[in-house]
Amino acid sequence: MKYSILIFFIPVVLISCKEQETYTGHKEGEPWELIWEDHFEKNSLDTTKWNVIERNKADWGNYMSNHVDCIWIKDGLLFLRGIVNPDRTTDTVPYLTGGVNTKGKFSYQYGKVEIRAKLENATGAWPAMWMLADQPKYGKYPRNGEIDLMEHLNYENKIYQTVHSYYTLVLKKKDNPPHYGTTQVNNEEFNIYGMEWYPDKLVFTLNGKETFIYPRLEDADPSQWPFDQPFYVMIDMQLGGSWVGKVDPTDLPVQMIVDWVKVYK
Repeated sequence: MKYSILIFFIPVVLISCKEQETYTGHKEGEPWELIWEDHFEKNSLDTTKWNVIERNKADWGNYMSNHVDCIWIKDGLLFLRGIVNPDRTTDTVPYLTGGVNTKGKFSYQYGKVEIRAKLENATGAWPAMWMLADQPKYGKYPRNGEIDLMEHLNYENKIYQTVHSYYTLVLKKKDNPPHYGTTQVNNEEFNIYGMEWYPDKLVFTLNGKETFIYPRLEDADPSQWPFDQPFYVMIDMQLGGSWVGKVDPTDLPVQMIVDWVKVYK
């Protein structure tokens, strides 16, 4: 009798584990459930949710700073700014920029993210909303991929929505499938930049409308789809770089004004 009880329970445990391993996230057509948000209603940045992005050696990170004029909140809005450095005696870079991320504080796998924001124009301005892997599951960058919800350059009236990975950057497989799309945008208004993330595709959106899809390929190199792990959110007002070009200091300050950020599953 004792042995028969043990035999009875073993398959139940195995079935339970199998169900957890094969979870595939949100199904299309189902209602979304809000799991994380920030409406920037406090007087300062909520450090339980956000980190200030530090300066780094990447092309976009040359001027990142925690300077008070680069990141501030007013009337329920987050202002991320690019400015001329007001004091180069202690920090010698010509410009300063502000950015925030949720690394180590919030990440998710599969679901929907939306960011309502207004973009300002300037020569050399490069505001971005993007996502990186929370842990190095497949190794060093770009093995774990990068999801760019929105990038805007200079005075253009369009945005770029892009996927980067070892597959696109090292193997140069940028057209099978196409790894980016562009969409017209009115920068005079607030817009909602978003992405729906499924186990088999990334669906980029603007104001709730589908703009670009990046699918998972069944017969491609495995590096084509590193998007099977949690990612965190980044929002930053970048200046200058090999893609956007030189900065015109007479156009500064420039800012990205963020109303809210929401993540659903």
